[in-house]
Amino acid sequence: KKLGNYAPRHNTFTAIYFTMTGLHALHILGGVLVIAYLWGPGSRMWKNDPERFTNRVEIAGLYWHFVDLVWVFVFPVLYLF
Repeated sequence: KKLGNYAPRHNTFTAIYFTMTGLHALHILGGVLVIAYLWGPGSRMWKNDPERFTNRVEIAGLYWHFVDLVWVFVFPVLYLF
């Protein structure tokens, strides 16, 4: 019964913790799917339109690094305090 007090519905910290960790996981999954697509089936665009393909790879890299940068700030706030 005592551990039930730490459920997200009773504790604001755990609610924020699980929400932020889950949102980060979803963004990581989205980035992995985009990079996998560009590495696999999307790489055929390199033959047809290399400039457009390069732009898409660059945007995917910017997205990936943005998610990484956000995690650099979220990690210390959630895990180290």
